[in-house]
Amino acid sequence: MDYPRHKIFISFHHLDEAYKIELEKLLGSDYAISRSVQLGDIDPNNNTEYIRQLIRDKNLRDSSVTVVLIGKNTWKRKHVDWEIYSSMRKTKYNPRSGVIGIILPTRDDYGQNKAFNKYSIPPRLADNLDNGFVKIYDWSTNPLFYQKIIHEAYERKDKIDPNLSRPMFGKNRSDDETRWYD
Repeated sequence: MDYPRHKIFISFHHLDEAYKIELEKLLGSDYAISRSVQLGDIDPNNNTEYIRQLIRDKNLRDSSVTVVLIGKNTWKRKHVDWEIYSSMRKTKYNPRSGVIGIILPTRDDYGQNKAFNKYSIPPRLADNLDNGFVKIYDWSTNPLFYQKIIHEAYERKDKIDPNLSRPMFGKNRSDDETRWYD
């Protein structure tokens, strides 16, 4: 099947940037236009609300699906949480995006047939698994697989209301934390 072209936003921990680059290559510009933040695009010394606004208005506004690359420490990152929240939120100026998570091969639970530890993925993704807004898959090198799941997320985005009740992260979680708790 030929899937329509989508504008995607890739959310990731900077330690997993090689997977972001690989995914962009796998999808190619014929299928996807990447709207992701590049390293160095945003000055980390800016205040929190300004950074959130930049990501939301510059990168997410023009995307239709957010792909969250889930490495070992992705769940700890405040920017990832903000990107997921902003992707799921529908406002007057920013439409809602579909959201999927991709378990990376660097994780111990990669390849476990969806038996991943939900407490070591971004909490906002976990909050939206049961309602079906978010789907999580293992990393693949098959571009047709990504085209299919990205389009399915796009189709789902306005059919299911996401759970946005969790407060946004105010700061990154510490390196010694191994999971989040309810």
